[in-house]
Amino acid sequence: MLRRVMRRPPEIIVQLIHIHGPLKGEIKEFSKETISIGRHPSSDLRLPAELTVISRNHAEINREGNQFRLIDRSTNGTFVNGKKITDVLLRDGDVLEFADGGPKVSFLTQMKEAPMEPEAAVTPPIDEGKPSPAPAPARPPEVIAPQPAVAPLVIQYGPTIRSYKELPVTIGKSAKCHFVLDHPGIYDQHAQVFFSQGQYWIKDLTGQNMIRLNHQPIPMQTVITLYDNVALSPQGPVFRFLGDGRMAEVTETAEEQRPGTQEGGESQVRPVRNEKPEKGVLSKIKKKLF
Repeated sequence: MLRRVMRRPPEIIVQLIHIHGPLKGEIKEFSKETISIGRHPSSDLRLPAELTVISRNHAEINREGNQFRLIDRSTNGTFVNGKKITDVLLRDGDVLEFADGGPKVSFLTQMKEAPMEPEAAVTPPIDEGKPSPAPAPARPPEVIAPQPAVAPLVIQYGPTIRSYKELPVTIGKSAKCHFVLDHPGIYDQHAQVFFSQGQYWIKDLTGQNMIRLNHQPIPMQTVITLYDNVALSPQGPVFRFLGDGRMAEVTETAEEQRPGTQEGGESQVRPVRNEKPEKGVLSKIKKKLF
């Protein structure tokens, strides 16, 4: 017996990545219509009580359809990309600062498909005269030649946030690379991110099997999926793939952490490839991202 299924509307997850302040390195995820921010114990994004420059009810983010609006409710102000605001629509990659010189977070959104809902049972016809088909033989890994593609890519490394609208993007020390990365473990032409067959790929350009995906070296290139950790070399840096072409710097210790539920439904990001976080969780990575 088969069941027809019906899709629910997609869920939008808001990710607030702390890039400056006492919570630097943490990532919080929300799926609520309204996200309250401040020092009050009931705040969704609760900032430390000793930060008196932050109001108890400092600001809130409200969902409006597929957009999000930031409203300031503070005494010392809220800033977006360095400009003081009272009410503004947010875009992916915006940097939010709570009070002048206060904590900063990067705002990102992620679309998640809602689980399928059973609709009706359908009984297929029975054909007793035909044997079950044999399983298809395993296919060898496919080598894809990177081709120009229109697809977004956002890389966050240290204080740097770079956005691209077309792929492939080359990463390395050379000034000829799209994303120049000054790091002792990085070659002049080190890696390439490209988009093919509806998926993001990472390619090792070093010829030395330097790149590791979830601690495993890749032969030459491989698909990267949600919450994969990509180490460009044994010395780092390590990036976490947050979906929709977004890569944020993390640390090896963050890769080894296992999820643990906290009060209020929080849990740490799960580092294992293809393992999805439970609905409504908050993700925490203990390392500076920027």
